[in-house]
Amino acid sequence: MYQMTETEMRFAELVWEEVPIASGELVKRCAEEFEWKKSTTYTFIKKLCEQGIFKNENAVVEAVLTKDEYLQQQGEVFVDKAFGGSLPKMIAAFVERKRLSHEQIMEIEKIIEDYKKN
Repeated sequence: MYQMTETEMRFAELVWEEVPIASGELVKRCAEEFEWKKSTTYTFIKKLCEQGIFKNENAVVEAVLTKDEYLQQQGEVFVDKAFGGSLPKMIAAFVERKRLSHEQIMEIEKIIEDYKKN
């Protein structure tokens, strides 16, 4: 799975907020937000379309992956690489260094209970 750079992520967040968006309108928004030239915006569109994150058909940019889907895939890749695919090992490593609040524990327990029901 492709991992976006920080700049690509900022661009992607702008696109996700606006989809579907005409590519010409996206050029204007990127000029306002990032002070980019037209060619820079089209370079970013092309790159992220090639990576399967967006598509640009008939001059309209749409999401192939939502932001949540992209972040979920990135999380899965991280857990696979760093913890051999073991979510319990990742959680154990995290809580060894940072104490969870009661609210965080309750939220995790709710996620697990909801998962058990499905």
